[in-house]
Amino acid sequence: MIRIGVDFGGTKIEAAALDRDGRYVARVRAPNPGDYAAAVRAVAELVAQAEHQAGAKVPHVGIGHPGSISPVDRLIRNANSTWMNGKPFGKDVEAALGRPVRLSNDANCLAVSEATDGAAAGADMVFAAILGTGCGGAVVACGRLVEGRNGIAGEWGHTPLPWPTDEEHPGPLCWCGRRGCLEMWTSGTGLERDHRELGGPALKGEQIIAAARVGEALPAQILDRYIDRLARALAVVCDLIDSDVIVLGGGLSNTAELYERLPPLVAANAFTDSFTTPIRQALHGDSSGVRGAAWLWPEG
Repeated sequence: MIRIGVDFGGTKIEAAALDRDGRYVARVRAPNPGDYAAAVRAVAELVAQAEHQAGAKVPHVGIGHPGSISPVDRLIRNANSTWMNGKPFGKDVEAALGRPVRLSNDANCLAVSEATDGAAAGADMVFAAILGTGCGGAVVACGRLVEGRNGIAGEWGHTPLPWPTDEEHPGPLCWCGRRGCLEMWTSGTGLERDHRELGGPALKGEQIIAAARVGEALPAQILDRYIDRLARALAVVCDLIDSDVIVLGGGLSNTAELYERLPPLVAANAFTDSFTTPIRQALHGDSSGVRGAAWLWPEG
């Protein structure tokens, strides 16, 4: 009795098989080739490898992917891996695998994973955010993923930065065509861009954070600005759904300072006189995507 999930990321694709208790019985990865047809083949190859390791064949597969599925034509839309947009990804992967698949946004899979047996297990209302190369969000209510009538529930990364300063308005141009999207501010890419635009060298996010920790002035300022912006963005989520738990995933979720410094700043911006919502790092780390994809189906 196993489930298989696939995490279709921008740089890697991972397939994993889980037993009924959520333990790994197989786990395989490969680089994402960045070409649509080759990526579909890679998914099929990884699922076959996972099944071989697990010693079982499953009747269906769950896949987490960037963007969302249009309810109009079932094509991929809104993916920051823009070469996927307009493609019948579900149909093509089903043909390659020879069985049904269930698709969901990668942030949705993070939320499902963490609400099922992760940092938000047992919570009624969960908001999960991916803070990585991009920025996304998802909602789980009473154990059920909330996707919404139009399939865009939780598209937090393409809402505007709340209460922007004069310096922050209108904001950088997003790949989606609009300005000031959260993805341009609260992603790792946004952190790195802010450092460059204030005169710093081109550094990776982890390098900026490491420099801030040893007292370098500009990196420390950039980290302060990042945490303030993220707090404003999360305060709006609290005002809208007042979740029981906020879970952070993606590379920047490994920044320990977030869990100490965000709560008082969210409290200062949220429309409440009492803010006690725990903000937690994803328990399953970068494995949450593939785990959540596997949970999209019942046991195989």
